[in-house]
Amino acid sequence: MKIAIDGPAGAGKSTIAKIVSKTLGYIYVDTGAMFRAIGYQCINNNVSPDDIKAIEDNAKQADVTIKYINDIQRVFLNGIDVTDHLREEAVGNMASAVAVIPAVRESLLDLQRKIASENNVVMDGRDIGTCVLPDAELKIYLTASSKVRAKRRFDELKEKGESPDIDVIEKDIIERDRKDMTRDIAPLKQAEDAILIDSSYMTIDEVADKIISLIPS
Repeated sequence: MKIAIDGPAGAGKSTIAKIVSKTLGYIYVDTGAMFRAIGYQCINNNVSPDDIKAIEDNAKQADVTIKYINDIQRVFLNGIDVTDHLREEAVGNMASAVAVIPAVRESLLDLQRKIASENNVVMDGRDIGTCVLPDAELKIYLTASSKVRAKRRFDELKEKGESPDIDVIEKDIIERDRKDMTRDIAPLKQAEDAILIDSSYMTIDEVADKIISLIPS
């Protein structure tokens, strides 16, 4: 069984996918984390998001693998667990630049499809239902307003002791949406057979329950 959850940044895809996969006993695959790992390497090497050649060179040097430790996905970059660094704002922005590189997408696509071919999976990202797993038995397009998504991210950063600017966060989210939706390679869009869920005024549990109720018998 393959469940594909697509949607824009901050829609709650990862949180929901983790709950759904745990409830069902499926493997959770966070494809965005794979791109973030390459983005993280680029940042560490002071690569500009506009330098396509440098991004390609870094991607060739990046060995991205996934391991499941106590049923939790951990992302390894060149043998080092970088999972805890992947939610940083700068890494997310760099990941959007990395994700438009065909060579990067192809290398990660093989890994993503291999995992899905061997397990029951819940996979989230930008193009799972349209490109990665077009044959998924259930496709969800999960979204929320930019204001709601900015508030969620604002609260998340405040809990970490940071002092974020919610207007800057929303501006960054809108810009990431634009880039993700207009990129030439695998743009963010709702698959024709995906079910739209707007989580703006739903609780996490309500969204998870909704998705589980939609799984074909």
